[in-house]
Amino acid sequence: MPKQVKQVDRVIIRFAGDSGDGMQLTGDRFTQESAAFGNDLVTLPNFPAEIRAPQGTLPGVSSFQVHFADHDILTAGDAPDVLVAMNPAALKANLSDLPTGAAIIVDTHDFSDRNLTKAGYTANPLASLGDANDQLGDFQVFPVDLTGMTVEAVKEFGLSRKDAARAKNMFALGLLSWMYGRPTETTIDFLARRFAKVEDIRDANITAFKAGWNFGETTETFMVQYEVKPAPMAPGVYRNISGNLALAYGLVAGAVQSGLDIVLGTYPITPASDILHELSKHKSFGVTTFQAEDEIAGIGAAIGASFSGKLGITSTSGPGIALKSEAIGLAVMTELPLVVVDVQRGGPSTGLPTKTEQADLLQAMFGRNGEAPVPIVAPQSPGDCFDAAVEAIRIAVTYRTPVMLLSDGYLANGSEPWRIPEVDDLPRIDPAFATTTNHVVRTNDDGTEETEFWPYLRDEETLARPWAIPGTPGLEHRIGGLEKGDGHGNISYDPANHDLMVRTRQAKVDRIAESLPPLEVDDPSGAAKVLVVGWGSTYGPIGAGVRRVRKAGFNVAQVHLRHLNPFPKDLGDILGRYDKVLVPEMNLGQLALLLRGKYLVDAIGYNHVRGLPLKAAELAEAIGHLVAEAEGIEVDLTTPTPEGAQA
Repeated sequence: MPKQVKQVDRVIIRFAGDSGDGMQLTGDRFTQESAAFGNDLVTLPNFPAEIRAPQGTLPGVSSFQVHFADHDILTAGDAPDVLVAMNPAALKANLSDLPTGAAIIVDTHDFSDRNLTKAGYTANPLASLGDANDQLGDFQVFPVDLTGMTVEAVKEFGLSRKDAARAKNMFALGLLSWMYGRPTETTIDFLARRFAKVEDIRDANITAFKAGWNFGETTETFMVQYEVKPAPMAPGVYRNISGNLALAYGLVAGAVQSGLDIVLGTYPITPASDILHELSKHKSFGVTTFQAEDEIAGIGAAIGASFSGKLGITSTSGPGIALKSEAIGLAVMTELPLVVVDVQRGGPSTGLPTKTEQADLLQAMFGRNGEAPVPIVAPQSPGDCFDAAVEAIRIAVTYRTPVMLLSDGYLANGSEPWRIPEVDDLPRIDPAFATTTNHVVRTNDDGTEETEFWPYLRDEETLARPWAIPGTPGLEHRIGGLEKGDGHGNISYDPANHDLMVRTRQAKVDRIAESLPPLEVDDPSGAAKVLVVGWGSTYGPIGAGVRRVRKAGFNVAQVHLRHLNPFPKDLGDILGRYDKVLVPEMNLGQLALLLRGKYLVDAIGYNHVRGLPLKAAELAEAIGHLVAEAEGIEVDLTTPTPEGAQA
């Protein structure tokens, strides 16, 4: 019987297995194949915090979800259409996420009594398929001995059974690559490079991958192959990119555009460590990376680098921000450029190190002693991490201030197609180092005049102080953590001066709003009464939820904030145009609190703190209820969503 080819506009696949089964690699390779094919895509890696969680247990399950489509999509998807489960624990941990009718490809090899017990099963769910006790009757289940077929396929290479079985993820990847018509050359080339030094392992993985493809092509178990056409995209050169990689590239680009060398002073921490790893590869762009003994030493080195005329950067997550808070205050007082990258994760304390959250906003705003205002910039997608990093550098260098760059675990580890920008389109950033024009003329007691460098004279437009390179003749000066006298910068305990300097530092941050473009309000009908306001990685789920509500025939507006301190100048006017304002966040309402306090708007929070991105379908329901309340109508979102509308 010939195979059937079915065209679909989008698919969500989740690869799940033990944390040693290579699910992250499998998902990444499928993603790269889809990117090479030209699909739009968004990914969601999910893995345990432990380096090697207990094998075969629910806490040890690692997964990788990829949503790819022939049109523009915004999220990694709420629920998988296909689950590839490599053991009982992977099946049990992910079953509740599957919609009715989803396909499950399950490796039968590890469904032993011992593994079933570890996963919490009292009976083998595969043993009752099709009978009255079928636990999986709501799904299309394909039991396949992936491990056994892999071992058989690679036996010619003389590997131990354990080593041979490790290639089962490549067998599964080959099968799914056949099922969805993915190009295979990129994966074969990747495996040849990755295992070039160990020929047997290289050849076994390539063989397992090809065997999986051939199994799909020849078996009667899978009689349908799916076609997802490339997505139309604006002209340009694209690559698949993760948030951490895009952020690192953005830091390099911003440094080049400002003519400055980067000094990264940092300490490894999940999920920010990849920024250190990537920047360490770019010495040719004047990047120096320093892995310090702790978080405090890392930011201290970065501040010292900024004092010397370099671009100081430090990267961390929420716990590291807590340790760096005193030093960030020092950078506020000394008014030196500094970029502080916070890749947010689940907290508090050690919390959920490998899960996403956006609960550090108030920490970024207020987590220092005294009045220590810091600008805050937040990217909205993995690719947008590049632009947000360039913007953070622009603000830090132009206004002589530390800047908080708030990414999160979802953005950091997720990926999407990214159009590589033209260098000419990047902003020029002028460090405008101090010169002798920053001197003032002072009259001595004997009537003679002499010039003197004042390190706290202000630029009239930005209120930034001069950035003087130490050792420059005529620019000798002192800075430190004690309060400065206005202009001359000498230590001052004068109450009136302290009040002036506190207000001046705040005014300098407020002045940044003058350089921000008007906010883009997505309100196509112009008749919406409900506005959804988001920041950071909620952009995708909010956009997908808004699409669902509009497809159902109702009006809703959306605005997304990149700049959280200061807010854009027109935000207050925009909020005032709508009857109701909904603020979805992966915290308990931090942005909503700020909007209420500043604009006296009755911001309504939509809050989940699950360690996972918000779900578009649930968010659409919340938006729909608010629209119904605002317009005095009934909003029905229960109608099945057209394929592709899930976004």
